[in-house]
Amino acid sequence: MDPVLDQLSLTVTAAKTLEELARPMLEMLEAVTGLESTYLTTVDLDKGMQSILFSRNVSALQIPEGLTVPWADTLCKRALDENNFYTSDVPERWSDSEAAAALNIQTYVSMPIATETGGLYGTLCAASSTSLPLQPQSQMVLQLFAKMIGQQVERELLFQSLQQANSELASHASTDALTGLPNRRLLLDELRRMLARGVRDGRGVIVAFIDLDGFKAVNDAHGHEVGDEFLFTIAHRLGSVLRQGDLLARLGGDEFVVIGAGPAFGDTRGAAEAAEAVRARLADCTTGRIDLGVGPVDYAGASVGVVVVDPLSTTAEAALRLADEAMYVVKRSRRSTRMVVAAP
Repeated sequence: MDPVLDQLSLTVTAAKTLEELARPMLEMLEAVTGLESTYLTTVDLDKGMQSILFSRNVSALQIPEGLTVPWADTLCKRALDENNFYTSDVPERWSDSEAAAALNIQTYVSMPIATETGGLYGTLCAASSTSLPLQPQSQMVLQLFAKMIGQQVERELLFQSLQQANSELASHASTDALTGLPNRRLLLDELRRMLARGVRDGRGVIVAFIDLDGFKAVNDAHGHEVGDEFLFTIAHRLGSVLRQGDLLARLGGDEFVVIGAGPAFGDTRGAAEAAEAVRARLADCTTGRIDLGVGPVDYAGASVGVVVVDPLSTTAEAALRLADEAMYVVKRSRRSTRMVVAAP
């Protein structure tokens, strides 16, 4: 027993994952029990299935990893229901088990692996195709190993939960709650990356600033819920006309920004044509009838300012400022925007 404890001490110290802990334990369990196959299973009670996660086979009996069987037919469930962890006459005791008959299991030991919340994670098992007596200390080793595996499972589940929570926090920190679009923070990060790519590729970067003229009138006339519906619909329309590689973000309020790759450095005519094409496409998609909960709205469209910036000499903040200035030039040149709710 002392060599097993020494090996266990080394295993626990070195293991960083469930597999790194479980595989040496299966080897130690085989040495302690003298049985041909040792294996760790997982149990999905909702689906009623048991799967072999890791296994060790040293003789004729082969229990393959990945094998999945109905939980109701397993020896593990029978042993758990009867609170009987060891049997050396499986064909006589559990003759109705098709899985045991197919694998020709004669001797079987099993210990449930429970989480700290009381749920059943799986089982730690050993089996043989011959009838063998129970080795001394087998039950104690099974209980110890099952408890340690359960603790490792809890640690990994906690780590996964923390990762998911961090991911959700990061998503909330960089995503606009109403539209699901990137917010100002993520926009600036991506614009900096796009400027860096522009330097490498020798291309300018297109920045389009979109202001929804007349949005305040929608809120004043119909309330914030309708205003939110209007913003969501416009965001969807803008997203539908993006080029591959473009990014649409909500800067805040009724302001949106689109960024994307521009033409090559020094191509003044190409830059002007690209900027106008983007401006027209974004402005056109916001213009026209918008169906809202209060009825259809005829919208005169957004003011869109577009610039193509030189990534060698322009920061992300400066690029946004230049696009904002271009948008205000467009806004001043347009006639007064009106929002009209069509009669039902």
